[in-house]
Order: sequence, then structure tokens, then C-alpha cells
Amino acid sequence: MLGRVVKYGVLGGTLLGSGYSLHANDYNVNSVALVRLANAGLAIYDIAWVYKRQLYYREWDKTTSEYAQQKIVCHKIAAERLLELIRTNRGVYIKVGQHIGALEYLLPSEFVQTMKVLHSKAPQNSVEDLFRVIRQDLKRDPREVFDDFEAEPLGTASLAQVHRARLKDSGSVVAVKVQHPYVRGNSIVDMKTMEMCCRLMAWIFPDFNMQWLVEESKRNLPIELDFLNEGRNAEQIASMCQSYKWLKIPKIHWEYSTDRVLVMEYVEGGQVDDLEYMQRHKIDPIEVSNHLGSLYANMIFVNGFVHSDPHPGNILVAKTPRGDTQVMLLDHGLYSTLTDQFRYDYSQLWLSILRVDRPAMREYSAKLGIRGNLYGIFACMVTGRPWEAVLTGIDRTRASTSEKKTIQSETSDVLPQIADVLEHVDRQMLLILKTNDLIRSIETTLGTQNRQTAFSVMSRCCIQTVFRQQQAQTTSEWTRFALKLRQTFMHLKMSLYYTYLWILNSRIWS
Repeated sequence: MLGRVVKYGVLGGTLLGSGYSLHANDYNVNSVALVRLANAGLAIYDIAWVYKRQLYYREWDKTTSEYAQQKIVCHKIAAERLLELIRTNRGVYIKVGQHIGALEYLLPSEFVQTMKVLHSKAPQNSVEDLFRVIRQDLKRDPREVFDDFEAEPLGTASLAQVHRARLKDSGSVVAVKVQHPYVRGNSIVDMKTMEMCCRLMAWIFPDFNMQWLVEESKRNLPIELDFLNEGRNAEQIASMCQSYKWLKIPKIHWEYSTDRVLVMEYVEGGQVDDLEYMQRHKIDPIEVSNHLGSLYANMIFVNGFVHSDPHPGNILVAKTPRGDTQVMLLDHGLYSTLTDQFRYDYSQLWLSILRVDRPAMREYSAKLGIRGNLYGIFACMVTGRPWEAVLTGIDRTRASTSEKKTIQSETSDVLPQIADVLEHVDRQMLLILKTNDLIRSIETTLGTQNRQTAFSVMSRCCIQTVFRQQQAQTTSEWTRFALKLRQTFMHLKMSLYYTYLWILNSRIWS
């Protein structure tokens, strides 16, 4: 009896979901929940069958090169099949695929590298599809609002695509971001489907636990679907970072913006990972990396308002007419707002890692939700470095290509522990991990990942946050004065230390 109730309940829910999707998406057949669920189900079956037939069909000696090679083959086939599903179902699936493509030090490289294509080559809709959204939201014909609306998008992402156009009334050149027509209507059904798929995969493969990713996507998606919120984020970060003269945040044209259409100032430049563009325009990659390092260190440790999608398509660089290097930050839909306590604990964790203070690493990892010996894996996830480098001192050893390959090849051996960390860590940490990995990936591409400047700036920001929190917790003027003196002393000591490391490394690597 119970089984029948469950069976008909699932069937009824799926049929209702299908009807809701059709209604919400102008009765487009591709939005039918049953079709999307079938696509996902077939993909999961195919992936499971690949592993069962090619990897789990016998007991392996996991120390052999034969096992390692076969595992790579299976990961690659599975990743390609997952990418096929993502491109078929689009929308939320692309968002999750992009998230996977950002977790460079947490997931097998075959999945990460395969999904990276979604950061710049997401499937696109026709201009007529977008015009329908504009017409519905602005209650005007798009041709009455825009001149020269270019058919080829400047960029296509998981939830929207951006086109260059000109406003009829002012003649201003603008970038028009329009939400994909079917994303909102499909989102509820897609999240339920992905949750079911993740639970099924975790049942088939106990090492596979991506429930944390589903939960994060469910929490963040409604926020990202509201383009008016994105406009407010852009204005908030522009105000917060107005002292950075090298930073450009496009201005919002509010009179033409809705929750599905965002019209903003058009800016032009090369992607932050385009070394050829930088060389052609005489832009120094080290200067760009220093700007980004300073920006994100202050966002994370000092201000607590963090742009959490810094993939290369969202950061442009250019030379100003005066010859200065300019960094342009785009796509402000996803931000982390960090509490004071989280920033204090996270700052203390980083300072303990830089000091190679294992008891403090354990203490502040525990404050962030990581218990027991998992603090070691957590420190590796935070830094993107192996445990040997953490113990030696990440500011005293250089990250290398071979080190990165070692991390990625060993990731699958500790997937259960990584999944455990991601399941229990403070939820504020999840987007920070993604942000860290994206920034590290940019620095690796630019060849600037071993800058002492980055450690120096981050250390200063951590010290500032720690002492600010301590000063806020005391009412004694004498204690505040003593803390201020101690902070100044620590900044001086830090400056001398990193100057020493810079001189030492200059001699070693010259």
C-alpha cells in the first residue's frame, strides 16, 4: 500500500511539475519536466554503466599505473556525458557545470577541464527569443528602445546572454543582459531533478556526495535570477571600492532594467586570462594580479562583501587613454556577505597557515565547522597546496605545474574526506572556496601565482580584521591603544619578513 502511494505520489508530482513548466515557459515542449528528467536519468545511467563496466567490474590494485590510467579514461567519458546533458537541459544545469569547472583543486581534473568550456561557450538563444523577454518586461517594443542591437552576443552564460546595443534616446552604447526565456520556469523542476540525481549517484558511488552543491545552488539561484539585485550589488561594490582608481564597475541604466533585463554601461577590454591581448596592449600581468589580489583580499577579509563569480569572462583588462592599467569587474549577480565572526575566524586560519601553526589551524578550522584531523585536508583546500607545502610554508615554497597535477591525481583518493569537509564547513565558506580556486586559476594562467606581494597584502588584511574585531570587543581605551601598537608592530614585522623572502627568492631563482 505504501509503495503504491509513493509511486503515484511521484508520478503525480512529476505530472504537476510538467504542467507548471509548460505554463511558465509559454508551453515550450523542451521545458517539460518528464523530458528533462528523462534526459538526466539517461545520463546518470550511462555514467554509472561506464564506471561499472570499465572500472568497478573487478578488484584493482589501486597503486598501479593501470588503475590510475583506467580511472582517467572513465572520468573523461563520464565528464563528456555530463557535459552533453548540461548542454541539452541548459539553464540551471549550466550553472552547476560552471561551479564544477571552478573547483580545480577539489574534483578530478577530467571533470574540471571538461566543464571549463561552459564559462565562455554556454548555449545561446536567438535575438527574437530575447526580444520577447524584453517586450514582456519593458512593455515596449525593443526596437523603440534600442538601435544597433547586435545579433552576436558579447557573452553567453548559464542564466543569460549579453548583447551590445545603443539607446535610442541618448545614443549611449550599452550592454544589455537578458535572462534566457525558460530558465525561471525550469529552475524549480531542474533543482529537484538534480537533487534526485545526486542522491542516486551517492547511493551508487558512496564516495560521490555533491549534496552540498545542490543545497548551495538552491540557495543562490533565486538571488541570481533577480537582475535588479545584481544592479544593486554593482552599485554597492562600486561605492565600497571607489578608492581603487584602476577598478571600473559599469553603471546601471535603471530606467530600462527589470528583474530579467539589465541595461548597463558598455565597457571594452580583453579577458583577464588573455596573455596575447595583454602583450599586444603592453599590460603587465603582475600588475593585474596585484590589483586582483588586493581587491579580493579586501573583499573577503576586510569588507565581507565578495564578488563570488570571478571566472575570466567576468573580469576584463584594458589600457586607459592615459596609459594606466584598468580592471573591469562584470556580472554582479552572486555575492557572499560574510559575518564579522566568520571573517575573524577565517583571518586567524590564514595567519595560522602562514605561521605553520598546526594547533591554531586545528582550532580555527573547528570554529569554521571542521572537526578532528580533517583540518589538514581543509587547509589544503583553502590554500590549493599539498600538505607538504603547507607544513613547509606556502609563502616559502613555489607552486608548480607538477604540484598541481599531483593534487588533482590524488583528489579521488580522498573524495570521501573532501565531501565530509564540504558537508560540515560553515556555509559561508563554500563560495569562498570557489572564489579562491577561480582567482588561483587566473594567476596560474598569467604565471603570477608565486608573488610575495599576494601573501603580504593578504596578511595585512587578515591582521586588520583580527585587530578590528578585538578592538570592537573592548571598552578600555588603554586596551585599544595597546592593540593598535601591537597591530603596527605586526605590520612592520610582516613587511620585514616578506622583504627578506623577496630578496632570498630573487637570489634562488635568478
